[in-house]
Amino acid sequence: MALIVQKYGGTSVGTPERIKAVAEKVMQYHGAGHQIVVVVSAMSGETDRLLALAGSVSKRPNPRELDVLLATGEQATIALLSMALAERNCSARSYTGAQVHIRTDSAHNKARIQDIDAQRVGADLAAGRVVVVAGFQGVDESGNITTLGRGGSDTTAVALAAALKADECQIFTDVDGVYTTDPRVVPEARRLDRITFEEMLEMASLGSKVLQIRAVEFAGKYNVPLRVLSSFEEGEGTLITYEEEGMEQALISGIAFNRDEAKLTVLGVPDQPGVAHLILGPIADANIEVDMIVQNIATDGKTTDFTFTVHRNDYDRALEILHRIAGELGAREVAGDAKIVKISLVGVGMRSHAGIASTMFEALAKEGINIRMISTSEIKISVVVDEKYLELGVRALHEAFQLDQATAV
Repeated sequence: MALIVQKYGGTSVGTPERIKAVAEKVMQYHGAGHQIVVVVSAMSGETDRLLALAGSVSKRPNPRELDVLLATGEQATIALLSMALAERNCSARSYTGAQVHIRTDSAHNKARIQDIDAQRVGADLAAGRVVVVAGFQGVDESGNITTLGRGGSDTTAVALAAALKADECQIFTDVDGVYTTDPRVVPEARRLDRITFEEMLEMASLGSKVLQIRAVEFAGKYNVPLRVLSSFEEGEGTLITYEEEGMEQALISGIAFNRDEAKLTVLGVPDQPGVAHLILGPIADANIEVDMIVQNIATDGKTTDFTFTVHRNDYDRALEILHRIAGELGAREVAGDAKIVKISLVGVGMRSHAGIASTMFEALAKEGINIRMISTSEIKISVVVDEKYLELGVRALHEAFQLDQATAV
């Protein structure tokens, strides 16, 4: 018998029929003797509907009241799922975030979990009940309802699993696991049996939408085994866990990509101490997050070209800021390109193998794909290329590293 925390997202509980199907799946696990805690999201589209309602009465909804409104989405789901379980003679009890005492800070709309009192949940599990918990929400020290931001239900599930010392946290979604890359781009993409926390964190931060970054961070911090499974078909899914000593690792586990990149360059900036701060300081002050950074020194040794990337939504604002400060810097020119993408190789096997970058660059060169920027870390290599080469580049790399094979190089 195991203690399992299961999380079902909005598409998994999007209709009454799907809620009934989730109830059947939960009963299979419960009937096998496992203790089950279920964390659910709002029904698909419900959060957007509530946001639209708020926007219809207020141009800038009060953050506290917005949290009160948004929390009702998950509250509806926990009640419906508990009813569906009871209808099948399965004892179940629903809890809001406040009832479980999921304590958060007071940052409304983007709160962070600080503590969970799992005593009541534990008592219900000991009594043989299925516990159904509202994801995405908690309560601050003053008793105010808070929400954790988009994707917060994943974080709720992992946090509950850590508090309960669960054997596994299962994330049920509309895909049957983590793939070597997006199957819509590479039909030969292969589902991974397992992946490390480090690799999954990199994949999530680089554009993979399977899991939320915060949930992966939380799972890694508290060593909660995560498994990604499909709500709609049977299978073993993908286990996310720590790297095991002695386990043979593939060089590359996956290829992530991000279409939402934009590149900005300040040309002919005087090469002097503090120039990077003079450029990026105003960008940071505007709350614009910078990703990759490259600085090139001109042949005269007196000027430098400074290039960085931002999210495409921030491109126009960042370009405006750079034009404003270019004169102060004595820069020759400001240039930008919003039609770029980032492609990244991820794999813990990079730590102990040379030649990964060389193989990557050779595969792209064979397809005539020019690399605009390069960034590396211990288990990742990222390149920026023109947007039109995204799918060609991903397919070429997937083939070059034989990721369609279980024994990928």
